[in-house]
Amino acid sequence: MSTESGEATVVKTYEVRTYGCQMNVHDSERLSGLLEDAGYVRAPQGSDGDADVVVFNTCAVRENADNKLYGNLGRLAPMKTKRPGMQIAVGGCLAQKDRDTIVDRAPWVDVVFGTHNIGKLPVLLERARIQEEAQIEIAESLEAFPSTLPTRRESAYAAWVSISVGCNNTCTFCIVPALRGKEEDRRPGDILAEVEALVAEGVSEITLLGQNVNAYGSDLGDREAFSKLLRACGAIEGLERVRFTSPHPRDFTDDVIAAMAETPNVMPQLHMPMQSGSDTILKAMRRSYRQERFLGIIEKVRASIPHAAISTDIIVGFPGETEEDFQQTMHAVREARFANAFTFQYSKRPGTPAADMEGQIPKEVVQERYMRLVALQEEISWDENKKQVGRTLEVMVAEGEGRKDGATHRLSGRAPDNRLVHFTKPDEEVRPGDVVTVEITYAAPHHLLAEGPTGAVRLTRAGDAWEKRNAAPAQPKGVLLGIPTLGVPAPLPAAVSGCASPASS
Repeated sequence: MSTESGEATVVKTYEVRTYGCQMNVHDSERLSGLLEDAGYVRAPQGSDGDADVVVFNTCAVRENADNKLYGNLGRLAPMKTKRPGMQIAVGGCLAQKDRDTIVDRAPWVDVVFGTHNIGKLPVLLERARIQEEAQIEIAESLEAFPSTLPTRRESAYAAWVSISVGCNNTCTFCIVPALRGKEEDRRPGDILAEVEALVAEGVSEITLLGQNVNAYGSDLGDREAFSKLLRACGAIEGLERVRFTSPHPRDFTDDVIAAMAETPNVMPQLHMPMQSGSDTILKAMRRSYRQERFLGIIEKVRASIPHAAISTDIIVGFPGETEEDFQQTMHAVREARFANAFTFQYSKRPGTPAADMEGQIPKEVVQERYMRLVALQEEISWDENKKQVGRTLEVMVAEGEGRKDGATHRLSGRAPDNRLVHFTKPDEEVRPGDVVTVEITYAAPHHLLAEGPTGAVRLTRAGDAWEKRNAAPAQPKGVLLGIPTLGVPAPLPAAVSGCASPASS
């Protein structure tokens, strides 16, 4: 392809690799949008670094995050040697934390950028190419709210919507506030405008996203701003499902529970990080609630929303945790009866107060407690799922949720409470985003089965949007490199399409 001025337009591919929380997943959608807006096209799925630009969107929450990054960077070094012009960029929380260290340890990296300036990626890549040296740019505060940036959504029917960035909490195990800054809230009108625009494009499910989502309003001076936002989402025609993650027990107030119960499109699902059931450990974690307060919230939610599925995060082996402390966590799990729990063995997060605390627990003790907790939660999850057998549920068909769907001739989707449901493939064609009615016949700890014939099938605008996205892709516009050409230009490579595939408070 050539321009009227005789310059060549070369199609360059990109790959974004994401580690960490939902915030990073959504940031990666923005990074993809920025690159596509600059003329890049996504590399085929499974290219494994065989792209012109490879971007690592990193996480600093786990102890071995840097080892994972440098291992992956090391594997790309020989590929870059063989491919002149290939560029590697590192962004996200680890980049914000380590800055110059990354280029010192991996001098073949071209760009390092932080959590506050992801919008600069295309400019930094171009500057690195022209100057032939690494570009490191880390902003200390947010330059522009990320939702103003171009976004390549991974789903045509479900979307993340950021309502705030940053966090005002000081949990001793978490480094996120130091890397993402203090909480900054978006104006409600801007959030609702984005939701309305997404619905107009065919999206039928949105997840409101924040590092501490239900603290929304603290930056605006309105303690009930989050419940008002949930109710406002209920008034948006065509928006079928509203979810949010992750809330903090400290800020979970009765007006939020009322809004969940009284707003039909807010789903009966709650992810509420508990972290520990021991008051002693919660105090050491600097969590501003205790077991009684946490279980009280769960009780209120269940009283207002009887079929709510409640999930949580739990850390095992926090410094100083005794067997008695651990038993308090086991007690809280039995009382709360979570639908599922994301359980973690404590590992040091460099730069956090907990990393230097006395009473670090031996790994074998942490492992043994972890296995006991997992066994208990598996039992509870299975018991809670068995209660779904015989229920008739509306399931939104999902893409990529069922790894065995092809072999079993089933499809998969999510119930209103976000439980995963595998169901018999109906005779008529259904698409991701469409809705089917099924009766649950069997329960496993982590999924439900509907083995009988599928009931009603409702084709939706969300399914139309999925179908439109997966139609023949448009010709890529390419990246203008300013190279003069002679004769007939070489044919463009085929464009690619398709979708790739949780830090809690």
